[in-house]
Amino acid sequence: MIAADPGWLAGFALVLLATGLIAGVVAGLLGVGGGIVIVPVLFHLLGLAGVDPAIKMHLAVGTSLATIIPTAITSMRAHARRGAVDHDLLRLWAPAVFLGVVAGTALAAFWAKGTVLTAVFATVALLVAANMAIRPEPRPVVGGLPGRWAQWALAMVIGGFSAMMGIGGGTLGVPILSAFAYPIRRAVGTASAIGLIVSLPGTIGFVAAGLGHDGLPFGSLGYVNLVGVALIVPASILTVPLGAKLAHSMPVAWLRRAFALFLLLTAGRMFYGLI
Repeated sequence: MIAADPGWLAGFALVLLATGLIAGVVAGLLGVGGGIVIVPVLFHLLGLAGVDPAIKMHLAVGTSLATIIPTAITSMRAHARRGAVDHDLLRLWAPAVFLGVVAGTALAAFWAKGTVLTAVFATVALLVAANMAIRPEPRPVVGGLPGRWAQWALAMVIGGFSAMMGIGGGTLGVPILSAFAYPIRRAVGTASAIGLIVSLPGTIGFVAAGLGHDGLPFGSLGYVNLVGVALIVPASILTVPLGAKLAHSMPVAWLRRAFALFLLLTAGRMFYGLI
């Protein structure tokens, strides 16, 4: 177990509080899940803290999934009050998302090396950034959702990659649903519920996989750092309703472009670290 001095913990706390505030707004506003912000921040902070490079991505992913649980509940309730959660679609997708999460968590937490998880995150972040930059206003590619089995396949992909990356279901779910002419606000609201299906079993898997590891930093339970969870969650819960309110009251094209730039820089930095 790696200890941390008080000065480092103070700086760690300030950065994570700010991260939580931003992640909450992003989760509510764009439906992409705060994990897309939390994972790269934790990845770099844990590296600065001297955490073993072999496990720092596992810690970032596991901790991010744990923070998504309460954030997803808050975001889902905020969108549900506005009638933006499609319960019929959730009933169809939930089993497939869960199966994808189980497979993705097993692969990421128990077998994949940290470099593999970093490469997966950077690659998907780059694709999401390109989609946001090229299509700042989500536009349909086809006229409606495909058949049941095709939807199950999509849901399993969303669940699997979301668990491997430590993100809520919205990062992949919203652009995929939008491509099938699904209303954007219902996509954002429904994706917040998918985030709960992803984060709960994913967190349990990362806790179990990391139990007993000698190189864990202070305050860790398996591959979940409880200090990070305790600091990020209150801040993100505070700002999720603000993001949800903004999502229903303003155009977000310029925000999507700004966020695309953030993801581009994040992916580039992660790829550089793999060289």
